[in-house]
Amino acid sequence: MNSTENNETLKAVLFDVDGTLADTERDGHRPAFNAAFEEFNLPWYWDVPLYGELLQVTGGKERIRFYMEKHQRDELERSDLDAWIAGLHKAKTRHFKALMERGEIPLRPGVKRLIHELRGRGVRIAIATTTTPENVTYLLQSTLGENATDLFEVIGAGDIVPQKKPAPDIYFWVLDRMQLKPSQCIAIEDSENGLQAARSAGLTTLITVNHYTRQQDFTEAAAVLSDLGEPDQGFTAISNLPATVGKSWIDTDALMQLLEQP
Repeated sequence: MNSTENNETLKAVLFDVDGTLADTERDGHRPAFNAAFEEFNLPWYWDVPLYGELLQVTGGKERIRFYMEKHQRDELERSDLDAWIAGLHKAKTRHFKALMERGEIPLRPGVKRLIHELRGRGVRIAIATTTTPENVTYLLQSTLGENATDLFEVIGAGDIVPQKKPAPDIYFWVLDRMQLKPSQCIAIEDSENGLQAARSAGLTTLITVNHYTRQQDFTEAAAVLSDLGEPDQGFTAISNLPATVGKSWIDTDALMQLLEQP
């Protein structure tokens, strides 16, 4: 199959955000949550191992509630619980923005290169994430420039769907707005929850693991890699990488080959 025919096959790449575009969880969201707890005079602290456990729950407000149910049950008696959690999460988002503005969380290897290459090859790109639209904007602008959100045709984020990952709702929402079939797209994720969401939506999925997700079950992934790699510093292939990819960085042609695997 020649390059033109391939390009007709791959229409779009759908990116997750946290842990996929940047390693935001351990060094971004976690300290931002802790800063919000301090601001609210709460004696809570989420260390690295605890936050890894809390990542089983997608969505920041949902994660706060889950933590309270497990560790701070007395706090659940608040009469204004939903509003209080929303306020706490809003403070966390503000602290996360400050981290972004200081440029303390860079994009993962290969991300910037691949985004611009896909655009240059005419492959449409979108975001499908459970994080808030504000967090997406902060990250993109701090790493790709003031107009970075314009690079993405659709940004599916936050509470715009009823259920968050591992439910496939956000992917169905993005696919609907792009008027594309799952068979025309590939998703890039970093977690088991993200893989389940993408696969439930019928999407071929590439996984780039991070500190928190390395040991998760990625059996259904098209490939599992350390990162997207760069020509001068390739990725480490963890599992499932087809021999046809033939290189140690992910580019448009490699994604086409992954999509075409049986």
